Amino acid sequence: MLFGEVLADIFVDRKVLGGAPFNVARHLQAFGLRPVLITRTGNDELRRELLEAMSEAGMSDQGIQLDASHPTGQVMVHMDGTRHRFEILPKQAYDYIHAGLTHLIAMAVRPELVYFGTLAQRSARSAQALTALIHSSRAPRLLDINLREPWYDKSIIELSLKRANAAKLNQEELGVLASLFRLPGKNDLQRAGDLIRRFALDSILVTCGDSGSWLLDNDGKVVHVDGSVAPSLVDTVGAGDGFSAVYILGLLRNWPTKSTLQRANAFAAALCEIHGAIPHGSDFYKPFLKDWKL
Repeated sequence: MLFGEVLADIFVDRKVLGGAPFNVARHLQAFGLRPVLITRTGNDELRRELLEAMSEAGMSDQGIQLDASHPTGQVMVHMDGTRHRFEILPKQAYDYIHAGLTHLIAMAVRPELVYFGTLAQRSARSAQALTALIHSSRAPRLLDINLREPWYDKSIIELSLKRANAAKLNQEELGVLASLFRLPGKNDLQRAGDLIRRFALDSILVTCGDSGSWLLDNDGKVVHVDGSVAPSLVDTVGAGDGFSAVYILGLLRNWPTKSTLQRANAFAAALCEIHGAIPHGSDFYKPFLKDWKL
């Protein structure tokens, strides 16, 4: 079960449905799982496009709430070469996810894992809905930090870490947390260990772009894998979400940690060779489905 924002990334020449929870859910569906996305949209054209896209992908829409007062989320994406900058609009429908409806869905679905981030928690209403979800399920909880300025603060991150069993973040975000919490460690590995101890986490996963990724668990065991480089880089939009999806897949399929990280790196690199976070059609996934015997 995935909780949080669904929105449209607005590029200069196109709009693309996105938001980390939606992107991760879409990939998981393509990999043969049955994700349920809990979010909220406006009564507008973007909602209709979202429901159509989910239907075409075979995804469940039972967790998609309707808001008559606020629009479906939008983000303006400003490109600088192959890099991107987000302008995230305030007071979007995903800021008003309903706690009671969330509880009902969670009780009906009984998820194997709960995925959440920080952006949807910028509003008290959606933060309350996340609390309802967590209280409704004993499933492991994966926090995908996804810090988006200016929509986070220390209290949101602290509460999120307390709610999580495991956390995923990139190298830059680890630096932000080290500053916010004044972590005493002298390097990234020590700082990750400080976070694990402070918040009683099972593990922390850190992505480092084309330099690879590593996971530290609460026994002090480290697994590191080298990165995968995209032969023809187009943009990096959604690469982290693709990584998260494969990491979740590996957790649920009980893959060895090293294999999971290697596969997640490879999939994220492949996504960097296309525009946006989600490929057009299912052919993109076929080599991975074959190689991973899914």
